[in-house]
Amino acid sequence: MPFEVLHSPGEWMARFGASGAGSVLTVGNFDGLHLGHQKILRDVVERARAASAVATVLTFDPPPLKVLRPEVAPPRISTLAQRLEGFGHAGLDAALVLHFDLEFAKISAEDFVRKILLEQVAMRLILVGENFRFGNKHAGNSRLLSELARLHGFAVQIVPPVLCRGEIVSSTAIRREMAEGNVSHAARLLGRPFVLTGEIRRGTGTGRKFVFPTLNLAPEQELLPAQGVYVTETNVEGRLWHSVTNVGRRPTFNGAELSIESHLLGFTRTLTQGRMEIHFWKRLREEKKFSGPEELRRQITKDIARANNFFSRLDRARRARQSA
Repeated sequence: MPFEVLHSPGEWMARFGASGAGSVLTVGNFDGLHLGHQKILRDVVERARAASAVATVLTFDPPPLKVLRPEVAPPRISTLAQRLEGFGHAGLDAALVLHFDLEFAKISAEDFVRKILLEQVAMRLILVGENFRFGNKHAGNSRLLSELARLHGFAVQIVPPVLCRGEIVSSTAIRREMAEGNVSHAARLLGRPFVLTGEIRRGTGTGRKFVFPTLNLAPEQELLPAQGVYVTETNVEGRLWHSVTNVGRRPTFNGAELSIESHLLGFTRTLTQGRMEIHFWKRLREEKKFSGPEELRRQITKDIARANNFFSRLDRARRARQSA
């Protein structure tokens, strides 16, 4: 069946209730859709297919912590659109996106399970991580969930964390790596490069005039890489270009505002609008102030050479995997 995005339990019941198939589901924020999230989603799809049930993910927008304690809520790794795209690629049948507000936060853990998951989403099996918490004041945990399962006749599967080089994969770890500019390790935890999306915005024209032409991104994400220069790939108009991207304040030109500028290798057009997507592969260096445009140009030429070398190695590795 085609992947569907629904916005209330009633919508889910109206769409799938008549089939009597019930749901195999998971609940969470899934910020970043990292390797741990992907493991849970794969298990949901596998168990749903085996039971002829509806593979469903229930998530929230905005994230609960943004409503309950905004002062400590971490920056979001991914947009809702990115998460929904990832859910679809994972093979899920439905994403139930519930609006979270202070009224919703009052729902007790028991009522969340009984009145929403059981009565309106026809839950047969729920898969969650070991640290899953739910309900008013986060009173619900995996132990309570198991007790409710015995009481109401549904099944619970606790999915253990995924390890990457001995480290538990988590959204917190990804934020830490991004804050340090370590986008290569963040990519390992995500299972793919970190991606910024947004609209192209008109720049000052300084780069095109004095150094190298760039496309400027107005990012939709809250989480940004540490300031610096990166090997990237930039998607514009449906094509992915090798690129070098600067995240910073352009100190050589006494810039004050944070900007994200990509120089696309071999791209000669001038674009001032449209969608743009930057995939971060590797950090090359910190941003620094140069004596002027000429010194900056020489450094960027070196950055481009290192980026070309990186992509040559990446292409060889990809060909080797394809022929293996």
